[in-house]
Formats: sequence, C-alpha cells, structure tokens
Amino acid sequence: MIKSILAQPEWRIIDQTTLGESFHALQSFAMDDTLCSSIGSEDSPPTVRAWVHPKTIVLGIQDSRLPNLTEGVQYLKEQGYEVIVRNSGGLAVVLDDGVLNLSLVLSEKEQKIDIDLGYEAMVYLTEELLKPYGLAFERKEISTSYCPGKYDLSIDGKKFAGISQRRLRGGIAVQIYLCVNGSGSERAELIRQFYERAKDGQETKFTYPSVDPNVMASLSELADTPIKVSDLMKGLLLFLKEQNSDLLSSHLSISEINQYDFYLKRVVERNKKALDR
Repeated sequence: MIKSILAQPEWRIIDQTTLGESFHALQSFAMDDTLCSSIGSEDSPPTVRAWVHPKTIVLGIQDSRLPNLTEGVQYLKEQGYEVIVRNSGGLAVVLDDGVLNLSLVLSEKEQKIDIDLGYEAMVYLTEELLKPYGLAFERKEISTSYCPGKYDLSIDGKKFAGISQRRLRGGIAVQIYLCVNGSGSERAELIRQFYERAKDGQETKFTYPSVDPNVMASLSELADTPIKVSDLMKGLLLFLKEQNSDLLSSHLSISEINQYDFYLKRVVERNKKALDR
C-alpha cells in the first residue's frame, strides 16, 4: 500500500527550493492548502512540492499561547529570523537554507489514506532518499528535540527530521522537514533560548519541550560528508521516475491561483491574530 501511494501514474512537481527571500513562509502554508483543495477534488494530479525558506521560525498554535511570547519572539528577531505561526498543529521549528521541506499532496476521493499510512509513506520515501549515503534511521519520538513527535526521524538518538500532516477538503498534505546541512545543535539552541524567554519560568497548562541541543543534527553531520538540498532533490526526482511515474513540472493553474489568494489571506490574518496578543 505504501509503495502504491508513491507509484502514482503522474506526479506534478512544484520545486520552490531556489526562490530565496522572494518566497515567504506564509505563502507555503497557503500553497499546501490550495493544493489540498484542488487535488482533493481531483482537479489536479498528486503533487510533490519542495520548498526552502531563509531564516524563519515557524511556531505552532500552542507556542502562540506562551505567557511571555513577545519577549521570545523579540529574541528570535534579534537573531535575524522571521517569525510566523502556522495554521496547523505542532510546535516551533527552524527553517533556513539548509532545511529541505517536502509535501506529498494526495487525494482521498478514490482511496482512503489513514493517518499512519500517510506518515509511513513519507518515512519510506526518506529511506529511499538516504540510501546513497548509507544512512539508516529510527522512527521514534525524541522528546527533548524541538517539535517532538511519534514520527521523529533520528540516527544514534540525534533527530534530523520531523513529519506532520494537514487534511483539507478531501486532500492530504504529508509534510517533512529535513535538516540537510548546517548545525542541528545550533538550531536547537535557538529554540531552547526562545522557550526559556517565552515561558519565563511560569507554569503552563501545556507541556513545552525542554530542548537539548545535543539530540539534534543535520544529515551532513550524521553522514560526515557534505550533502546539499539539490542532492536530495535529484534523488527525489530519480526515485519518482523509477516508480514509472510521469513527472510534470508546473506552477499553479488559474483556478488554483484564485484559491491561493483566498487561503493566503486567511493564513496572513490568522498569523497576525496569533502574534498580536
């Protein structure tokens, strides 16, 4: 079943890994909502979207409820990071030029895809992408990482990736962030400092992670060899071709652009509301 999910007759490829500062992280969340809607109604084929954003901290809804959020956000901005709140679950993560994000966007109109199956499909894809580097990983929660979860991916206890899902209008976006290069521990230290300031020693109903920078690393660090985002992108396209899938590189259609404008406005409004406390 997992392999059949990845062996689609056609995959649309939307590569947004090289757009740089012209592409804001809020646009990414509007993109995936748009694709969920159009693919869920089968107006578009299954899509793989790849994206990179420079120096951005993406907070979760629970993070926006921290007692001293303003001071925490100010610290992140002083370190040169944009700060946004996403429109789905999870907690704070770091995005930068060394972090590759992938979204598999699928429809449930013809075939029901349960939550675990969606996650396992992304795990399998990651295994295939890392084979050339001889990297085998575990799937288990790393509780002292940032944004810990059941589908954390780690090697020797060091997390390099996390997986999430968003479901909307019959479409499913299975999303992963892969720390490809750079320092995993430096990214984790940034989030540790954020929580220290934003929580400010106060009791909270929600339990936020006690981030340990020593439990996070990039793939380049773990493989002890340089790995670039473009290397994984080449591996991704090769893998999809090997599934006998037709690959179609494209942007949003005219009808999708209209939906995108709607979702972007909603994402921007929610973000402003979450941060203006």
